[in-house]
Amino acid sequence: MKKVVNVSLAGRSFTLEEDAYNRLTDYLEHYKARLTVTESQKAEVMEDIEGRVAELFYQSVGAGDRVVSLELVEQVARALGMPDGSQEGPRPNTADPGVERKLFRDPDDKKIAGVCSGLAIYLDVDVTLIRILMLVAIIFGTAGIWIYIIFWIAVPVADTPAKKCQLRGLAPTPENMSRFTTYSR
Repeated sequence: MKKVVNVSLAGRSFTLEEDAYNRLTDYLEHYKARLTVTESQKAEVMEDIEGRVAELFYQSVGAGDRVVSLELVEQVARALGMPDGSQEGPRPNTADPGVERKLFRDPDDKKIAGVCSGLAIYLDVDVTLIRILMLVAIIFGTAGIWIYIIFWIAVPVADTPAKKCQLRGLAPTPENMSRFTTYSR
């Protein structure tokens, strides 16, 4: 026998197993802690995320008397991820099958122009490796400088959430694009 908790998310009532409720509470607290926006914006973002959680719960359990399980909460946490792409959800570099990657410069992790970071994400390798290889190419010959300059000029910058999704091989869905959206109102 398990204890259940009645909760209200975005105006909808749900019955959660006690362990599912604890996991959901932890997830929402972690999500809020990792937001890099002002306090007033945090409240709005948290309303939105709770609304999305409620939608996903409703799609799975409907309006009936079914109880939300820990497994469903885990699925929702993995699907939504965290605002910074860290541990709680799927890795931002995990490509969706059938979605074509496109090379862009990455403005989020740039040192000079985002060339090495963009290449690392596109090739799915560690950015440090690309930066070391580029540094060695620059030190041991002028070709490295020219390669970097050519990439800087020829490769466009991923300046929108949709382009950031394309760089990572993710489908440009609202959930995926929300990982790269900054809330600056």
